Amino acid sequence: MYLARGSTDDPEAWLWALAALALYVLISFWLQYRARARRGSRHPASDALHDLKDREDRQPAPKYFLSLLIMFGGGAVVGLVAYTTSGALRVVAVVLTAVVAVTAWAYYDHRTERRIPQDT
Repeated sequence: MYLARGSTDDPEAWLWALAALALYVLISFWLQYRARARRGSRHPASDALHDLKDREDRQPAPKYFLSLLIMFGGGAVVGLVAYTTSGALRVVAVVLTAVVAVTAWAYYDHRTERRIPQDT
């Protein structure tokens, strides 16, 4: 029965993971929006959303591996910060560390994605 419940006693762990993914999507959207606006797009928000939706091609193997390494390394650092702190400091430290880690991950993915010339 233990396996059916999951491996964690904290049901809020899923909320933290979903918050990290939502933050990744928001940062990725902002980076795409900023790039589209700089390129002079008439509708940068709409174009940025389409760019995010069309990300189906994987990165080349070395870049994909480094992206995964940044993601898992950031998760490990966040876990280490959560393990070594307690109380209100834990919440603040974990949130700040997670924001920095997710921002680094999204920025790396944005800078290394394959660019396909599209009409603006």
